[in-house]
Amino acid sequence: MAKEIWKPGNMLYPLPVVMVSVADLNGKNNIITLAWVGTICSEPPMVSISVRPERYSYPILKETGEFVINLTTKELVFATDYCGVKSGRDTDKFREMNLTAYPASEVRAPLIAESPVNIECRVREVKALGSHDMFLADVVAVHADERYMDENHKFHLDQAEPIVYSHGTYFSCGEPLGTFGYSVRKK
Repeated sequence: MAKEIWKPGNMLYPLPVVMVSVADLNGKNNIITLAWVGTICSEPPMVSISVRPERYSYPILKETGEFVINLTTKELVFATDYCGVKSGRDTDKFREMNLTAYPASEVRAPLIAESPVNIECRVREVKALGSHDMFLADVVAVHADERYMDENHKFHLDQAEPIVYSHGTYFSCGEPLGTFGYSVRKK
């Protein structure tokens, strides 16, 4: 098996692609699309997002210390891309993409109502790392769209058709291949 050796780089793909909503102290909302996001702890529940300091949302994040991670779907892929390439300096992304800013329960940043899952976050720490700063945040509330709940109150995110990002391209998640522990489950 032949493999090329490349210079060090970020090749951890695919990644979840999310729309992060923020609101400045004057109540102006913005959305930034990010793929450098992740779960970092389950107890207490914590996540991280990494943002370049030159991005419009960066000073809002630093000033308010709050944001909402909004999961994206096949239906939201155009808005997801748009919110990643247009700047909030001169564009109202909620209006342009016909997205609904819905009040959050714990933070000033709005939820994106069209998203199947909204994760309200409060920044605990900011780590300057180089090209990006990492915002380590506590999850303070989670909202799940009831459309994806079954009669047993089980949430089915797959029905929302979530998307991922891989090296410049958006993909739908596809078909399930197994569930946790299936490789060792007794038959």
